[in-house]
Amino acid sequence: MILEMKVPSPGESITEVEIAEWLVADGDYVEKDQAIAEVDSDKATLELPAEASGIITLKAEEGDAVAVGEVVCLIDTSAAKPEGDAPAKEAVKEETPKQEAPKPVAAPETKTYATGSASPAAKKILAEKGMEASEVAGTGKDGRVTKEDAVNAKPSMGTPTGGSRGETRSKLSMLRRKVAERLVSAKNETAMLTTFNEVNMTPIFELRNQYKEEFKAKHGVGLGFMSFFTLATVRALKEFPAVNSMIDGKEMITYDFCDISIAVSGPKGLMVPVIRNAENLTFRGVEAEVKRLALRARDGQITVDEMTGGTFTISNGGVFGSMLSTPIINPPQSGILGMHNIIERPIAVNGKVEIHPMMYLALSYDHRIIDGRESVGFLVAIKEALENPTELLMNNDVKKALEL
Repeated sequence: MILEMKVPSPGESITEVEIAEWLVADGDYVEKDQAIAEVDSDKATLELPAEASGIITLKAEEGDAVAVGEVVCLIDTSAAKPEGDAPAKEAVKEETPKQEAPKPVAAPETKTYATGSASPAAKKILAEKGMEASEVAGTGKDGRVTKEDAVNAKPSMGTPTGGSRGETRSKLSMLRRKVAERLVSAKNETAMLTTFNEVNMTPIFELRNQYKEEFKAKHGVGLGFMSFFTLATVRALKEFPAVNSMIDGKEMITYDFCDISIAVSGPKGLMVPVIRNAENLTFRGVEAEVKRLALRARDGQITVDEMTGGTFTISNGGVFGSMLSTPIINPPQSGILGMHNIIERPIAVNGKVEIHPMMYLALSYDHRIIDGRESVGFLVAIKEALENPTELLMNNDVKKALEL
């Protein structure tokens, strides 16, 4: 029996996928549920499992865009499994190599005293350009450098030193192309501005140093920075609901829940999974969800549903060493918070210079629906919560907030 394997739908609004890589060869014997291909959609890379055991015949090439529901391979379920690990392929008959006809030998070029020399007019032009006649390929008789050759000659921008000067060309994945389209769309279709602030991370450092071991022993996850930033963001979104809004045509949609997208780096590029209803999560809940989503993104297991939606995004460029940046809005959202690296810097505290771990924060926002008052106030609200987490994020009860 020949089974036709068709492309399943990876999620709503996705009509086609791209064959990123075949994990099996044409004629291989495959087992049911064995991963046979990786397919790219515009949101994620997914594995395609075999629907039955048998010998496979591929019907699409790597790089092909195929519609959802289209046949990509055939599986002969009646074929017996070959002995050992050898694929069930027909033996390839050896062919007697064909003898190639000898290539004609090109006649040697004729060189004379004029080859490579320049005419008087050409010499003058080359001298003005700071060039030698030997740097120009002459088109005149016997290779003589003409005035026209000198006019068209371009000075060298440097002499190659013998190092590698090769280049490679590779096709962008469907996911990367979609990310590129969305980034350009965000720049062209939103009135995007960025406002900045800085936060003294000392209070969070002190809390983590005091409770991180107990927190990890109790909950099995570390007490990182993302829980503080996520809960500070939720607090600010409640205070400034315009930042938790989107434009839909001539209307503005404001959400009473906080689905926080977190930008993470996956094997196929940037992924943005969503922490659903972050307003209902504790420190433990946020850390556990961040860890779960980051591991699934790293292992290429993240699903389209886990990346769909989101009302606001947090991007942590600090893990790569970024000091300051202007993050790009993740449409159709209206705001994104950029975290950066933490550097010890001297600051003024009560009239004295002290060294503290400082982080720059950046908020990029859509000025069409978020005014300067909301954007600056929102970022200040995050700064206040991070610099006074015991009161503003933990209700003055650290152990209860950390569920210790």
